[in-house]
Amino acid sequence: MTNSSKLFSPCQVGNITLKNRVIMAPLTRSRAGEDRMPNDLMKEYYTQRQSAGLIISEATVISRQGCGWLNSPGIYSDAQMEAWKPITQALHQTETPIFLQLWHSGRASHSSFQENNQLPVSASAIKLNDDYIHTPIGKQPYETPRALQTEEIPRIVEDYRLAAERAKNAGFDGVEIHGANGYLIDQFLQSKTNHRTDKYGGSFENRYRFLQEIVEAILTVFPSYKIGVRLSPNGVFNDMGSPEYRELFTYVAQQLNTHKLAYLHILDGLGFGFHELGEPITLAEFRQVFDGLLMGNCGYTQESAEATIQAGNADLIAFGRPFISNPDLVERFANNWPLNPPADMKDWYSFESEGYIDFSTYQESKEN
Repeated sequence: MTNSSKLFSPCQVGNITLKNRVIMAPLTRSRAGEDRMPNDLMKEYYTQRQSAGLIISEATVISRQGCGWLNSPGIYSDAQMEAWKPITQALHQTETPIFLQLWHSGRASHSSFQENNQLPVSASAIKLNDDYIHTPIGKQPYETPRALQTEEIPRIVEDYRLAAERAKNAGFDGVEIHGANGYLIDQFLQSKTNHRTDKYGGSFENRYRFLQEIVEAILTVFPSYKIGVRLSPNGVFNDMGSPEYRELFTYVAQQLNTHKLAYLHILDGLGFGFHELGEPITLAEFRQVFDGLLMGNCGYTQESAEATIQAGNADLIAFGRPFISNPDLVERFANNWPLNPPADMKDWYSFESEGYIDFSTYQESKEN
């Protein structure tokens, strides 16, 4: 590690000093069981990765209605809140801050996840065009979601606020609002999935309103510098991509300036696919319109992360897949140690310890 490296320099996020700028990205790993309860396996997984400057938890559902993935954790009950506490406490003993990512999957769900087998909800009744979804009753085709009634939306905003409250009580240092990857907030933002004619549809201002109300609700729980927002302007994941993406996401970033957030987390990389509706929007473009800390994500190497921070286009870089198979990713980067081979995708969501907590650190592999 050279003294000129920015990736390993501290960074101030609100009142938290990050020990480095290597961020552990939110990674859905499906180890919380059918009751969506954090557990000792998850505690070991997170504490193994304690050298990250900041850990962003896996996407965590704010309500039963928000569920759309097998065995992902929740934060909608007091029991779940209590079950998160050993994880946050263990990380705080290592002086590693952790934010909880708040998630509602919207149309990227299925009636078998829902109470009384109701249809999943979305901004509009537009079906996700993909082959199938993994559900509690096996692989199923996607269903056409039910468009939320205007008067239902405050209840979902309140679910976000309650989730943030539980996150605070569970010991999280802050929260990240998941507005990316074709989940509910993204479904409201983008014209591809939002054909509403009420105050949540049509103009950029109206489509942004849902996210704005969520941020404002969470501001009653956490100060602004403990709230991050994640967006995916280039993404095609979950059948997204809207013609006006550049103007829309520039507008959203400008509006978020007013809240003085902890950071804006942008999936600028194309590893999840690109909608090909123009040129990819870059972190440099967001730097022009967003005044706070910027976090890049998706497909970065140590070298490209360093170059991006050195160029002034990002303050932080989040790493996802490299953190799966390299619990000591920061140390490997800092010492120029080789990385473990990538994890097998079939193990990412295996529900078991295999492919989860069984990756060796560089020092362990040398000793063996």
